[in-house]
Amino acid sequence: MAFLKFRIYWEEDDAIYRDVVVKHTQNFTELNDIILKAFEFDQKHDATFFRSNDIWKRGREISKAVYEKEYIAPPLLMEETTIGSEIIDTNQHFIFLYDFVKSWTFLIELIQVIKNADADMSLEYPIISRIEGVGPMQYGTKGLLGKTFADIEEKYDLSEAKEGFGEEGEDAEEGDNDKDDNDDDSTEDSDSNAEGGEFFEGEAF
Repeated sequence: MAFLKFRIYWEEDDAIYRDVVVKHTQNFTELNDIILKAFEFDQKHDATFFRSNDIWKRGREISKAVYEKEYIAPPLLMEETTIGSEIIDTNQHFIFLYDFVKSWTFLIELIQVIKNADADMSLEYPIISRIEGVGPMQYGTKGLLGKTFADIEEKYDLSEAKEGFGEEGEDAEEGDNDKDDNDDDSTEDSDSNAEGGEFFEGEAF
């Protein structure tokens, strides 16, 4: 038995990725599940894998189901297809497409083949072995402060402060108004002299 380590990149930012390890005898449904778990996505939507190459051209699909669309070649089914059977070389690539409406796309690269003797047999595979970067939020966006900011806002009553400067600000504003009244005559003269301005889906591999 061999263990396969894949690196899964989010297509829009390759600094965000997850490493997962699977047995070569496990199927693509299990790979699908561990990828979604690694990126904290639910499993409510349609999904498909594509065989791929070094330039990320989409080849034959390994799909969750046979969908109502045109296929260049009939898709393989995830639950019937073992991962090891689709490894052609030691740098094998796949593309994973999840939720056909949102089109979440992940690029998958085989980065290591681990021999049975070197694997931790006490673990239950597949596993997530590395997490890099803050992943995309499946629904909505991630706030930088989230609940922390809400707590601060409540403690210091920041919502009230947004509506004005308070007493000190009002005094300063009154002082500015007095200064403006004294300057009216001089600014009026200068204004009268001023001039206005205008401001893939490719073939199966």
